[in-house]
Amino acid sequence: MPSPQILQPVLKMKVDELFLTWLSDPTTQSMLKDYLHLIKNGQYTEPCKGDDVEQDSLSLTENNNVTCKNNQAERKVAPLSTASSPPSAATTLPSGSCANTRVTGHNGRILRRSVSTKKQAQVRPEEPVPAALSESIPKFYFPQGRPQANLNIDSLISKIEKTFSQFPNERATIDDMGQVAKACECPLYWKVPLFCLAGGDRTGFVSVHKFVAMWRTLQTCHDDASKFVHLLAKPGCNYLEQDDFIPFLQDVVNTHSGLAFLKEAPDFHSRYITTVIQRIFYNVNRSWTGKITGYELRKSNFLQNVALLEQEEDVNQLTDYFSYEHFYVIYCKFWELDTDHDLYIDKKDLGRHNDQISRKMIDRIFSGTVTDRQTYKERRLSYADFVWFLISEEDKKTETIEYWFRCMDLDGDGVLSMYELEYFYDEQCQKLEAMAIEPLPFEDCLCQMLDLVKPEVKKITLRDLKRCKLAHVFFNTFFNIEKYLEHEQKDPFYVIKEAESDNQDMSDWEKYAAEEYDILVAEEAANEQCNDYDNPLLISSELGFTKRHFFEIPSPHGDLDDYEYDDDFE
Repeated sequence: MPSPQILQPVLKMKVDELFLTWLSDPTTQSMLKDYLHLIKNGQYTEPCKGDDVEQDSLSLTENNNVTCKNNQAERKVAPLSTASSPPSAATTLPSGSCANTRVTGHNGRILRRSVSTKKQAQVRPEEPVPAALSESIPKFYFPQGRPQANLNIDSLISKIEKTFSQFPNERATIDDMGQVAKACECPLYWKVPLFCLAGGDRTGFVSVHKFVAMWRTLQTCHDDASKFVHLLAKPGCNYLEQDDFIPFLQDVVNTHSGLAFLKEAPDFHSRYITTVIQRIFYNVNRSWTGKITGYELRKSNFLQNVALLEQEEDVNQLTDYFSYEHFYVIYCKFWELDTDHDLYIDKKDLGRHNDQISRKMIDRIFSGTVTDRQTYKERRLSYADFVWFLISEEDKKTETIEYWFRCMDLDGDGVLSMYELEYFYDEQCQKLEAMAIEPLPFEDCLCQMLDLVKPEVKKITLRDLKRCKLAHVFFNTFFNIEKYLEHEQKDPFYVIKEAESDNQDMSDWEKYAAEEYDILVAEEAANEQCNDYDNPLLISSELGFTKRHFFEIPSPHGDLDDYEYDDDFE
């Protein structure tokens, strides 16, 4: 018999309680006395297991009228036999088997004993489930995407071979990969990933045989998300890291018509690529691991935006990832704060972005709580970190909720306690008193926030804030005094109506970026009229300073060798 499992504490207490109840029963005590008497006289032999079950069933009847004493009266007990003389079958209790044995109960009913042997008492091995039953459950997990029915791979390879036949020696260069990508029925801007995976980045061209062999291996991926991960990921990886996107995005910068003006400012290709990569991970990598999986790609709209790059000539219409106007705003804001232009800012620099954000929150941002980048060890923010901060600061209604929740969760236990809320609210009260405004007591503020969020438990969780439509009001109350006062001055009915209307044409970030872009363009035009050569939106040349189009972010007045990719992805 297999060894019994250890009972859980609660179950053990219940078993002990039942055992004491059984032990205190008069019939049980009488039975134990009889057995003890027989054992002392050497007249007791161990019954078979079938007897034990039957005696228990006879002694514990529904009305407790049958006692063990009556059962013992019906049993014939003999002294223990010696090893030299075998016991008589008529006078001894059976020890190994109980075949053909019957017991008569008190009501005259004949109870048949179960015929059991030591071998039969063992646990029988589980019978295997028939194959028919297992096949009846359809497959429901497809990590590489659901296979497509009626997919004719051979006809698709024929189209690929026909396309390669148009090229000299059936070899495609990087300029020819657009046609190959369309023959593969892939989006246009998959051309560089296809080229690199087939080995074109090493030889400068791809032969038809190598490409077809690569394409066949790609057929193990059954949807666009798994194929895109397979194309860009490093060998042996099933996820994408930040540097995996660089060749793909560099091709977008080089070939998209909406970014043609950047050809005259190659020094800022890396700045734009860095911004796009950070926005991709900001929106897609919801697990905050720094590794984008195929599942996260399927849940996002990134691949749809990649497909739209072919159709949309104006990248500024693709506001989720590729908008150059958004990059322009982010980089100009960072440029204003980065006074020494080393692509890093400290706490003092970040405080100048918004004087109203609390010092405690700035400390939390620099503590590394929202990302794990190496730059936090030096208590500095890189440009990549600033992209996350600016989008989160200007839009607290969407994915930014988790950014600020991590900042406010001081102990990292996944809930915002009253202590943590009071920790941030104390500084808000000090700022209000400095402005001659009487602050609301924390107890009253806490009641308002609980009514606002309506948490499922007494502590506020990330799920509660994501479910709440006024999370931005909650966050501004605790660490942004300017936006808190702005909300207090609004009509309450307007706030409720705004929260209930989910069909907003533009997010708060898109509104902010559009307004700031118009302001920057107006300032650029005014500076050009005033012939202000101290304007940072100027680019140096050998002949001095020359004005450039406002789209072209200028290079710093220093060594451009510091502006490499490695600095962006630390």
